[in-house]
Amino acid sequence: MSGPLYVPVLPTKPHAVGAFRLLWPDVRAAIRPLWNLPPLPGVAPETLVTVVGKYVDPVSAVSRHGGWIDAPFGEDVQTAALAEALAVYCELGRLRPVTGPERTTAQQAAAVETARRCLRGLGVRVRVTGEWDGRLGEAVRGLLAGAGPEVPVDLLLDMGAVLDDRPDAGKEALRALDALMPLAVWRSATLLGGGFPRVSADMLEEGPHEESRAEWRTWHEVRAAGRAYAPLLGYGDYGVQPPGALAQAPAPERKGGPPWGALRYTTDSSYVVVRTLTRGPDRIAVNRAAARRITELPEFRGARAGQGEEWLSACANGPLSAGEGVGGPTEWLRAGNLQHMTFVVRSLPGG
Repeated sequence: MSGPLYVPVLPTKPHAVGAFRLLWPDVRAAIRPLWNLPPLPGVAPETLVTVVGKYVDPVSAVSRHGGWIDAPFGEDVQTAALAEALAVYCELGRLRPVTGPERTTAQQAAAVETARRCLRGLGVRVRVTGEWDGRLGEAVRGLLAGAGPEVPVDLLLDMGAVLDDRPDAGKEALRALDALMPLAVWRSATLLGGGFPRVSADMLEEGPHEESRAEWRTWHEVRAAGRAYAPLLGYGDYGVQPPGALAQAPAPERKGGPPWGALRYTTDSSYVVVRTLTRGPDRIAVNRAAARRITELPEFRGARAGQGEEWLSACANGPLSAGEGVGGPTEWLRAGNLQHMTFVVRSLPGG
């Protein structure tokens, strides 16, 4: 079994695709993203190819080193059309289809058929958002039997949000892996967890907010458990957004939105979030001050650490007389993902 160094769980949205495109080549080469289509409620099957293309064309263009493409929120009536639309990117590009034990029989069959045709393998995404349920193992066994030994399979154990209120997440991950690893000769196995906090205005009222990287501790706990598979277990997370952000349907194009936002930064042991403004007379001053709060952290790695740090430094040191360079929600998420993904790759063994 071999595995990718880092698997970020990313939405097929401009800020995530833009961040991935801007990563330094050596960092990008160490990453295999699990890309996720957003919910597409009410989109008719006959128009799905066009809609999917809007999201996946940019992803395919930056996926030189591969990854996975998933549609976890697809409606039952969309299953066949989604499979057909995504198969093009799996067959002609470097992306791999994804299924899981909780998916419908039709979705599983479509993903397996795509994997057979594209010859790149199949991602098996197993969600464990609470305690491990042994019935999931039996469902995965059945799924693998349907795929057959000729289809290479990658295990994507998705623990969902892994925060400090889940102190047993490591034990549950071990229970899941102990049950799942013997079921196949997995080409790779990755432990996924999301730890960046869901940001609210109240959370940021009194200044920077900090939370520990619980999912990072969980991965290290599992790696230190002494299992034979532990040294090869890949690491994955949800970047700088909480797992629930993937389930947000595309918003109608309109002006407005909340008057505040956030800058995000990843340190060895914590996530730091600082409030910004999207509008108002104090926007420039507040946003530059927010960037300075990050660049003045003892853990700030310096402007040369990556493009995310470079952007934060430029924002912090820009003139108050000019609003250029203070960004907006898309730029803040892009800068956050740039620094986060670069730091994770540099922190992992072999990074």
